[in-house]
Amino acid sequence: MSNVSALAKAKRIVLKVGSSSITNGNEKNLQLIADFSKRMQLAGKDLVVVSSGAIATAAPLLGLTIKTDDLPTSQALASIGQAMLMGRYERALSGHGIIPGQILLTVDNLEHSHTSQNALLAIERLLEIGVLPIINENDSVATSEIRFGDNDQLAAKVAKLLGADLLILLSDVDSLYTKPPGDPGAERLAVVPFDFDLESIEVSGTSTGYGTGGAVTKLVAARLSTMAGIGVLLTESSNIESLDVTEVTHTWFEPAV
Repeated sequence: MSNVSALAKAKRIVLKVGSSSITNGNEKNLQLIADFSKRMQLAGKDLVVVSSGAIATAAPLLGLTIKTDDLPTSQALASIGQAMLMGRYERALSGHGIIPGQILLTVDNLEHSHTSQNALLAIERLLEIGVLPIINENDSVATSEIRFGDNDQLAAKVAKLLGADLLILLSDVDSLYTKPPGDPGAERLAVVPFDFDLESIEVSGTSTGYGTGGAVTKLVAARLSTMAGIGVLLTESSNIESLDVTEVTHTWFEPAV
């Protein structure tokens, strides 16, 4: 499916943004996301953003250039960076008159009916009053999530919780390839049928020093979403500028019927 058609048909959209897309020289993409948010609002669509970037935002302030393996340091960085990250979103959205609303979750929050229902009600109310929900993992109190969790899967679980029509995964690359795109013989996959054998795809991990994602986690997230009947669009972060109006290079994961 074309990206324009997917967005036109979707009423409720979850957009996942990775650390590398909005930090370390890519902060300009925050404004593109804010502009996209306004266009979705004007089109009468519900948009929820799942955004990484707290640790990557704070680390340079403390002179850290690589991802730390020390859990308390990661938690402290998340605490510092989350406030700064939301400030950046607030400034980017202010020109459109949109207020961001922060929701911090752990995977456990979405695995228990009581807490997941509370999260759903909070997000629904934010959407009702015209606020843009921005969700991140609660890394300041999380344990293994910082080291092994990822926001791709969190986005897929949020999409399922909300009954979304579309999950958009922004990435460092424009599509899914049969091999890492720099490798000889790598072929781009424009469409991935629901019953496609993803085991045949050769993927690598995260390409950044701070993120916990990469192609592996995006494939897992795509599978979780398509199994729930939610189509998934994977594309390069910069494509958000025209994703709803112009055909861009992407991969479409077909949902289960």
